[in-house]
Amino acid sequence: MDIKEALLKEYSKAQVLKIAAYINNNPGRFRNLMELFLGEDYRLTQRAAWVLSHCADQHPALLLPYLPELIYNLQKTKLAAVKRNTVRVLQNIPIPEELQGILANICFEYLITNEPVAIKVFAMTVLANLAQAQPDLKNELRLLLEDQLPYASPAFVSRASKLLLVLKKTPSVL
Repeated sequence: MDIKEALLKEYSKAQVLKIAAYINNNPGRFRNLMELFLGEDYRLTQRAAWVLSHCADQHPALLLPYLPELIYNLQKTKLAAVKRNTVRVLQNIPIPEELQGILANICFEYLITNEPVAIKVFAMTVLANLAQAQPDLKNELRLLLEDQLPYASPAFVSRASKLLLVLKKTPSVL
């Protein structure tokens, strides 16, 4: 299967699942997908994002060699689909210490700007995960979430409420 051709042929859940099944746990095929995902063609990038999400759900280890590229790509992309799918998969991946600071900054930026709610929800989960390793983030995240709760969407309130319970149970540095 030519992944690029398959992405351009049809944009449906069935096609995404078919491409993800083809890639399976094959690092070479996944590398091909990553090249498309990190490329310049916004249409291919957006379509590859959905496949990337499915591949990462099934085989998260495939992402590990690409973590620096994924995180740095978040700094430059304007595409909501790319942000959403990238931050979504990063919720379930252990982030190396050398990338935690930059990822935390990106996710805090998503929370304080006018991003779609799905991006915010995934970003807060990434931050809560990072706060387990970097306890000084807990208070900052807790305050930010509590500040936004009165004005937030139901999805934001639901996720934030669950995360606030977790953040309050574990002691912070301060």
